[in-house]
This record gives sequence, structure tokens and C-alpha cells, in this order.
Amino acid sequence: MRFNSWLAGLALVIVLPAHAQLFADDDARKAILQLRQQIAALEKQLQQKDAEMTARLDRLDTAQRNQLELVNQIEVLRQENARLRGQVETLTNEVATLQKRSRDLYADLDARLKKMEPTSMTVDGRTATVDRAELAAYEAPLGLFRAGDFRGSLPGFQQFVARYPQSAYAPAAQYWIGSAQFALKDYKAAVAAHQSLVDRYPDSARVPDALLSMAESQVQLGDRKSANRTLTRIIKEYPEAEAARVAKERLPSTR
Repeated sequence: MRFNSWLAGLALVIVLPAHAQLFADDDARKAILQLRQQIAALEKQLQQKDAEMTARLDRLDTAQRNQLELVNQIEVLRQENARLRGQVETLTNEVATLQKRSRDLYADLDARLKKMEPTSMTVDGRTATVDRAELAAYEAPLGLFRAGDFRGSLPGFQQFVARYPQSAYAPAAQYWIGSAQFALKDYKAAVAAHQSLVDRYPDSARVPDALLSMAESQVQLGDRKSANRTLTRIIKEYPEAEAARVAKERLPSTR
């Protein structure tokens, strides 16, 4: 009986550790399973976090690329703006230059037109309208005559009379033709020139002086009789003229 009890006790001793070991293995497996579940959960969280981080990085990278592209576009626009500003400045300068040139051309054209416009002048005591070109054509040979170039002045005066026969300066030009010929000692031509003045422009204030010059040419030609008649005519027809006073002084020398 004691043996059986001991045996039973021994069996119990043997069984109890094995049972305890069995329970210990189950707990370990459960612990391992829990750990695996926790690890899986952590891995899932890590994957989610990693996905979120990747998405954020992608968005940030996209934003940076967009920002960089925007910066590049801004720089391009700045360069284009600078180029356009330069073109505007260049065009502004060109416009200013063209405006100045236009004003200068207008002023020059206006001055030329004014030179060509007829002007009112007093010629030999009479008011007359004289064209600018006409005046220039008269003053050119007159300048030569006053400078002592009598021969050089003749073509200009002759051309003037032929071109402007009705000009207020035509009698004066004809007078200077005779005076130039007298200075050149071409007395016959001088007489003819002054006679032409008297015949063509009998109302001219130059007639008394032309007759006086003609009388001088007649004296130089030795034709005192003609000179006497010419001087007498001056005294009779133009008694108030200065030429009449000179004619009275020279008349006795022609008798």
C-alpha cells in the first residue's frame, strides 16, 4: 500500500513538471504570437508612415520643381522685360530724334518757302511785290558790279531783264547794264542800253540818271550835239531831279 502511495506520489511528481512545462510552452507561443502581431502592426504602421513620408517627399519634390520652374519663368520674364525696356528706350530715342529732325526739316522748309514767297518792298521810291528768287537774281550781279567786276556783272543783269521784264527791278538792272558798259568804255553800248531803259520804262525814276549817263557817253564819243540835246531834255522834262542840276552844270561844255 505504501509502495503504491509512493508510486502514486512519484508519478505525480513526474507528471506535474511535464504539465507545468506544457503550460510554459503555451505561454511562450502566445507571447511569441503576440509579439509577432505587434511586430506586424508596427511594420504596418511603419509602411503607412513610409508611404506618407514618400508622398510628402513627392509633393515637396513636385513643389520644389514647380517653384524652381516658377523662378526660371520669373527670370525669363525679367530678362524679357529688360529687353523690352531697352527696346522702348531705343524707340523713344529714335522718336525724339525723328521729331527733332522733323522740326528741323519743317523749319528749313518753312524758311525756304518764306524765301520763295513774294515780299513787299520799296524799289526806286515805289512799293512793289518782289519774288525772293527774283530779288536774288538781281542782287547777285549787283554784288559783282559794286565789287568793281563790271564785265562779270553784265550777263547777270542782261539775264535778269530778259527773265523778269516786268519786275520792279528791271529798270534798275537795265540802268546797271549801261553803267557797266560805260565803265568798260563801251560807250556806244552804254548809249544803247540807257536808251532802251528810257524807251521801255519811261515812268521809271531811273530815267533822268540814265539820260545823264547817256549824255556822258555821247561826250566820250565826241557827239556833243547829241549830248547837248540829252542834257536839255533832262532839264526840261525832269527839272526837280538831281540829274537836272548836274545837267545844267555840264550843258555849257557841250556847246
